[in-house]
Amino acid sequence: MKFLAYHFFPGLANAASGMAVDDECKLKFSELKSKRNYRFKIFKIEDQKVVVEKVGSPEESYEDFSASLPADECRYSVFDFDFITEENCQKSKIFFIAWSPETARVKMKMVYASSKDRFKRELDGIQVELQATDPSEMSFDIVKCRAL
Repeated sequence: MKFLAYHFFPGLANAASGMAVDDECKLKFSELKSKRNYRFKIFKIEDQKVVVEKVGSPEESYEDFSASLPADECRYSVFDFDFITEENCQKSKIFFIAWSPETARVKMKMVYASSKDRFKRELDGIQVELQATDPSEMSFDIVKCRAL
């Protein structure tokens, strides 16, 4: 019976399993993780699907990344953070940042919050998660502290 419901009402499948995720999201994340050819990715929900909105080149900084997030709309993002440990070892950690500014519409915040875990499961290799409603909650210093 489930098959029939999903066949005749295709939107029901997405409602039951969460927000759809565009294949490009997984591909671009995999490239960030394995090839390190991107510094960050910003994802948005569009037409009930998570899609890639912007990619940052390896030369871009954390400031470039944070400036790319809209001031009044929610986004998901991943950032490849390079750092040096106290033992002087070069390391990297992939951050997942759920951006939900206080000025975003309530409905948008609800959609992003309810779809976050489903989307995150599609991105295998996230090491640290941050949720931010204000730029101060995802400052460079906070990211650095969470990486160590």
